[in-house]
Amino acid sequence: MSTNFEKQLEKQVDHCSLEQLRDILVDKSGNTKLSNRFRALFNLKNVVEEFEENPEEAKKAVMYICESFDDSSELLKHEVAYVLGQTRNLDAAPKLREVMLDHSQQCMVRHEASEALGALCDYESLPALEQSLKEDPDEEVRQTSELAIERIKWSKSGAPSKETLQQSLYCSVDPAPPLSLEKDYNIEELKSLLNNRDEPLFMRYRAMFRLRDIGTDEACFALASGFNDPSALFKHEIAYVFGQIGNPCVVPNLIEVLERNDEAPMVRHEAAEALGSIAIDDVLPVLKEHLNDKDDVVRESAIVALDMYEYENSNELEYAPA
Repeated sequence: MSTNFEKQLEKQVDHCSLEQLRDILVDKSGNTKLSNRFRALFNLKNVVEEFEENPEEAKKAVMYICESFDDSSELLKHEVAYVLGQTRNLDAAPKLREVMLDHSQQCMVRHEASEALGALCDYESLPALEQSLKEDPDEEVRQTSELAIERIKWSKSGAPSKETLQQSLYCSVDPAPPLSLEKDYNIEELKSLLNNRDEPLFMRYRAMFRLRDIGTDEACFALASGFNDPSALFKHEIAYVFGQIGNPCVVPNLIEVLERNDEAPMVRHEAAEALGSIAIDDVLPVLKEHLNDKDDVVRESAIVALDMYEYENSNELEYAPA
């Protein structure tokens, strides 16, 4: 989901209490638009992030957000886990550990819960992440737990204060930091590292985020080469990065990925949302085609992506609480 769109979702829903936001998020009425449920989620996120200034309200907001892990929508639950990881509020960690280790939850939800624990840099979650790495039935979740473990270890090692990192244009807490600026990599070197399967996944992700922060057409085409990787997790992260960058040069690559019949839903869903974020005219008919997609998570992503498209093109998209 694009940074700009997340900021739009964070705009305050007027006259809604925390309880009313919870009711919108969990769809208490039974007919709440998905876009409004996302809006309620990001409004609750703002409260969760204020844990130092208003700890009791923040704790309550965490609890309300976590209620939606009982929902049937894989897309919504995965976004809930992502949001909790972005808040830096460790009150969310116990529920995220529970969701990550619950094999009845969908793969994409477990993956996002694992990634969120890495984003929180929760040292106490390392045993659960090690368990996930060893026992989860899905490679995407195991790889995510590997990344989360490495991110936590990197964060606790003192490296963040020693390395020279580019100031990111984006607000996200990422699964790995970009490569340090102390070495002046060129695009081809970064592309080679990105696609080198003999390298640790954490290092390949660091190359990915260095390319994202460069953001030129050449850097984007280097990133797009990663769509040939066998890892669904890796490909989904590249699509997410393209949604952040918003560079139209990769629209053909994203459309090709979205229309792959044999591609993992987690990759196709992220490609759909990235197209909605880029929001040029070429993406509109493509997204409309996928409103009836065979995969629920892709179909719902097309709905969200069309909302992104309308917002990016009109600046008048309304998320009225209902």
